[in-house]
Amino acid sequence: MRLSMFYSTLLLTGVNLLLRLAGTTFQVYVSGRIGAAGVGLLQLVLSVSALAQTAGMAGVRTASMYLSAEELGRRRTGLIARILSGCSAYSLVCSCAVGAALYGSAPFLAANWIGDARTLGALRLFALFLPVECLCGVLQGHFTAAKRIGTLAAVGIAEQLCSMAVTAAALTLWAGSDPGRACQAVVLGSGTGACLALFCLGLLLPRYRGAAAPRAGVAGRLLRIAVPLALADDLKAGLTSAEKLIIPRRLALHAGTGAPLEAFGVVCGMVMPVLMFPSAVLFALAELLIPELARCAAVGSARRIRYLARRSLRMAMLYGLCCGGLLFLLADPLTRMLYQNSQAGYWLKLFALLAPMLYCDALIDAMTKGLGQQNHCVRYNIVTSALDLALLYVLLPRYGMAGYFASFFVTHLLNFVLSFRRLLSAAQITASPRRPALAAAATLVSIWTAAQFPGGLAQIVVFLFMSWALYLASGALRREDVRWVRGLFKNRQ
Repeated sequence: MRLSMFYSTLLLTGVNLLLRLAGTTFQVYVSGRIGAAGVGLLQLVLSVSALAQTAGMAGVRTASMYLSAEELGRRRTGLIARILSGCSAYSLVCSCAVGAALYGSAPFLAANWIGDARTLGALRLFALFLPVECLCGVLQGHFTAAKRIGTLAAVGIAEQLCSMAVTAAALTLWAGSDPGRACQAVVLGSGTGACLALFCLGLLLPRYRGAAAPRAGVAGRLLRIAVPLALADDLKAGLTSAEKLIIPRRLALHAGTGAPLEAFGVVCGMVMPVLMFPSAVLFALAELLIPELARCAAVGSARRIRYLARRSLRMAMLYGLCCGGLLFLLADPLTRMLYQNSQAGYWLKLFALLAPMLYCDALIDAMTKGLGQQNHCVRYNIVTSALDLALLYVLLPRYGMAGYFASFFVTHLLNFVLSFRRLLSAAQITASPRRPALAAAATLVSIWTAAQFPGGLAQIVVFLFMSWALYLASGALRREDVRWVRGLFKNRQ
């Protein structure tokens, strides 16, 4: 099972990196057509769309993944069809209700929430595609639990290519440089890709056979998982959308910010995609850890849980430190090449310092969900999102985007600490601050040393060689970890 999970992670990692590279490249193309202010407007539309999608999904993706993993872990396939039909019916009811509400309230949301009537068409178009997006989530959750990673990878690539092709065609032939039409083009491309993905996943869905299972209990198990997640996710998504929507308005009150929508677009639409691009590796692992840990918990394999938790945390920490160091060193040339924007380089350097925490937090969130700690984790997210909203409201008019960074750091640090403590308790493991401190010190020394060399390539080589040598010398990376990685590649059978 270890090797199967490893190679599945490699496959999903490669696909995620490819899709993120394509998505980031396409983001650069879009930003070149509509400018930083247009990107900021698009981010506001996407924040409202994300809230609607979270409400329409109503926790069903995680429920589909979790319930499927439990049944497959116990080798009971007789109930899979009923689980999927129940999840699909639940998803349709929720997504159609939310889609209808979004379509009807789109004029109010465009005028009062986003503050730009040109976004009306994009919101209504998203409402029409919402049920398709949510049904895709049901099938994606099941395919992940069933370890059909190759299928998901192929469908994901086809979906992304379709989405980009439709969006590019709409931008070229119809939207031009108009931000409102550009938002509609992006939504149209995304929705068309989701339709293709739903068709492909439905066509490739396995036909499970097994002993007839009792119907009783499926609805109850689904609702016990999905409803608390839905309520908590909706609240968190609402707070997150509110955060993004108030940023340009509160920034406008800061004397030093002349173009608030542009400043918002630089950080959220330019810096964040580059910052989170390398995290595709960890998000691939996180996607697989949820059903894997759910299976381990279902059969009572505590030793396997502890092993996965320790190993994943250690490698995520080192990977986050390494990526954060590289992003810090290459921030200016990267943003100049991608966006021709000097402010983006400045902000990428600052946010790169938070990369280890952000990357580890993504993995911790997945592991806590896999161990059935969803409610605790979601409560932490709600508390920190509410705190973030309050801090943004107070800090943005006084400190501008520096206040945004301060709020981001404080709330994400708090969420990380709370989630980390919950994981330690659920997985029954302990952690010492010694190795993370040594690894962080080694990374800082490596950054300083690499910065003394001219040229990006020389800095990359020096930083990578020195950082990993120091990790090994300090004990942050142990020899058994190196032997473990070698063994994964040698023992394919």
